[in-house]
Amino acid sequence: MFLNTEKKLIWKNGSFNNWDDTNVHVLSHTLHYGTGVFEGVRAYKTSDGPAIFRLKEHTSRLFNAADKINIKIPFSEDEINIAQCEILNKNNLEEGYIRPIVYLGNEGLGLRAKDLSVNVAIAAWEWPSYMDPQSKKNGISVIKSSHMQYENPLHSGNKIIGTYFSNTMALHEAIDNGADEAIMMDKYGFISEGSGENIFLVKNNIVLTPTTDHCLNGITRQSVIQIAKNLDLEVIEKNIKFEDFVDADEAFFTGTAVEITPVTSLNGEPINNGKRGEVTKQLQDKFQEIISGNNASYENWLTYTR
Repeated sequence: MFLNTEKKLIWKNGSFNNWDDTNVHVLSHTLHYGTGVFEGVRAYKTSDGPAIFRLKEHTSRLFNAADKINIKIPFSEDEINIAQCEILNKNNLEEGYIRPIVYLGNEGLGLRAKDLSVNVAIAAWEWPSYMDPQSKKNGISVIKSSHMQYENPLHSGNKIIGTYFSNTMALHEAIDNGADEAIMMDKYGFISEGSGENIFLVKNNIVLTPTTDHCLNGITRQSVIQIAKNLDLEVIEKNIKFEDFVDADEAFFTGTAVEITPVTSLNGEPINNGKRGEVTKQLQDKFQEIISGNNASYENWLTYTR
């Protein structure tokens, strides 16, 4: 997953450190109790140099999530935005994945997370595609997970470290059963999301997606909803039953890592004809145009790093 780390730097608390020297103490509060937040951000190669997709929105969510668990980040949003651009450039990346993380220090241990240092680190590395490129065309398989989405409402809209254990278990269950991904249900029995992606269905050319009461309101999710509306597609956010997924004409995941990836098989059975649908392809093509810097209408979604 990580390449040429001996030549890479990681930004930590305002300075650049060698990749292998950027360590966390074994008694870090966050390691034991999950008290921290993170983001996943993508940068893309364009004719005008590397461009980070929706950088400000990601950083704003990072700060909002930290605030929800009473962590005061000792840097401004602008400083974190600049640091993300700098780490990409320092590592000579034309495109890649950026991971900011905020975690508490090791000055003491116990549930009382008072008077502990707040640390911020940002790494960046090559990550051309989370899914096999053929998956963008042929789609992936999913199963209905036995692991319910985490019930704590803090999970909705926030990337809080301690809330992702059930997502990991759901993904492992899917892989162990020969599938690529999992579909998680919320506590009311409605579809929530994948292990790390938002889910969309298409029925009769109407785009459907779960409400964000019990899933992350992903930034790629928000972007795809806007793109779909701009393409004059009807988008409905509602509670979605598992039977709706079975009966869908198309399905696809969205997320920073997966971008827009078709889902063509559910519990071993094809969705519709088992192929990528036309609406999915239309959204993929427009998304690719945007992240490549070839659509002036969405120019404000890109932050050029150089």
